[in-house]
Amino acid sequence: MLFYCFNFCVHRKFCCVIYLQVFNAKTAELLSHHQVEIQQKFPKEGWVEQDPKEILKSVHECVERTCEKLQQLNIDITNIKAIGVSNQRETTVVWDKTTGEPLYNAIVWLDLRTQSTVERLLKRIPGKNKFRTGLPLSTYFSAVKLRWLLDNVEEIRQAVDDGRAMFGTIDSWLIWSLTGGKNGGVHCTDVTNASRTMLFNIHSLEWDPELCQFFDIPMEILPKVRSSSEIYGLMKSGALTGVPISGCLGDQSAALVGQMCFQDGQAKNTYGTGCFLLCNTGQKSVFSEHGLLTTIAYKLGRDKPVCYALEGSVAIAGAVVRWLRDNLGIVKTSQEVEKLAAEVGTSYGCYFVPAFSGLYAPYWEPSARGIICGLTQFTNKNHIAFAALEAVCFQTREILDAINKDCGIPLNQLQVDGGMTNNKVLMQLQSDILCIPVVKPSMPETTALGAAMAAGAAEGVGIWSLNPGDLTAVTCERFEPQINPEESEYRYARWKKAVLKSMGWETSEAPSNGDTSIFCSLPLGFFIMSSMIMLIGAKYVSG
Repeated sequence: MLFYCFNFCVHRKFCCVIYLQVFNAKTAELLSHHQVEIQQKFPKEGWVEQDPKEILKSVHECVERTCEKLQQLNIDITNIKAIGVSNQRETTVVWDKTTGEPLYNAIVWLDLRTQSTVERLLKRIPGKNKFRTGLPLSTYFSAVKLRWLLDNVEEIRQAVDDGRAMFGTIDSWLIWSLTGGKNGGVHCTDVTNASRTMLFNIHSLEWDPELCQFFDIPMEILPKVRSSSEIYGLMKSGALTGVPISGCLGDQSAALVGQMCFQDGQAKNTYGTGCFLLCNTGQKSVFSEHGLLTTIAYKLGRDKPVCYALEGSVAIAGAVVRWLRDNLGIVKTSQEVEKLAAEVGTSYGCYFVPAFSGLYAPYWEPSARGIICGLTQFTNKNHIAFAALEAVCFQTREILDAINKDCGIPLNQLQVDGGMTNNKVLMQLQSDILCIPVVKPSMPETTALGAAMAAGAAEGVGIWSLNPGDLTAVTCERFEPQINPEESEYRYARWKKAVLKSMGWETSEAPSNGDTSIFCSLPLGFFIMSSMIMLIGAKYVSG
């Protein structure tokens, strides 16, 4: 059995790269790939956008190129029986259902234009929504982006008044477009994506009328919410016409499924532009007292129970490596950062807090800004490179500590995935700082795998079993702690001191300072799956 996956990730400052990946379903071995670049837009400082039409066009191109490559491998594309979608969860799109055209560019997760909107809303009823949504009121989530669009884009306001507007995250835009668009396209999303809008009640699993009223968002523009694994509709054009779309998961939930974290207390950390650590809490929604989010992990079928997760979100992980490359110019490639860090093996007392857009979990402190402290005349670029990698690990440690406090059961190992896990120095540092083993699968793009599993397991498709005994074990690389716990605690305490110094730098309502051109969205995706003899998956990642 084979399956194939598209992955989208950032490789240069102003573009995203769509990868088509071909895997062996039994071994998860990567067999082939295809890629298409997507440009990002930075119209103002703090603003980050993408063109929804370009995303859709690139998806179509990847499908066609994929089918061509399958034919070159003598694989019959009529064996493709299902399609799945995985996407960055908070990126926001509004489009016209009569013309099929976007009414504005997609606003991505790290965009800061809504800070004044958040502050205005906080003055009304601070924190009232958190029990229903599991989320703090933040620029991060879709509702405030949609509120900004309604307040500032006349074309969208008019489309809402005329009954022509549709809202969704990228999964909704893709599914609607691929199932017919203005000619009968299916307007839906899944519970994992809906849970990141701040408009969805994660207990009733429905859009919440009071939350919609608070944000003044008309409910008729919202997509229908469905499970993460069921047939939503059929492809209406291209080489895969007639193939059902049967899986939909937000990127981090897809990675949790791909890592096979189906038991309470199992956790994974994804290292991309940011870091996202999810811990499965089963059918119980655990509300954090230590700065974490409560989110929906997955609902793998219409009649299956919903499972929840605690999540810690770090805004800057891989982005700090690109900052060293693109903004400081101390390296020409991201891979050189690992080499520089390995040459010294220490930061020599230098600590780097990359709070370029404030601090996310566990602080949720928008006033913070990036700092490098502990510098001496001896400090050089190697030490700064080491401190940058160490910063990613310290931020993960903060989240893991919070999860351990909220759940009461310390993790005995951390499962990891994402592009940064190819950095062996980073992975060893992570194990040293956490004082537990770090386990990396041989195929790090588990988001693609998770979406493929959800699509293949859907009722009416039935080509992938999610029973634990049927799941294929994945080959892993294991990193064990190599320093004593006392040294780890000393370095962590120094990091916490540096974090305190980073806070309170920005006090104005409008975002300022910081080079936002390094920011880009996290994975969003489009997955294709096949029949009993093959399974295809595709993932759009903008970050």
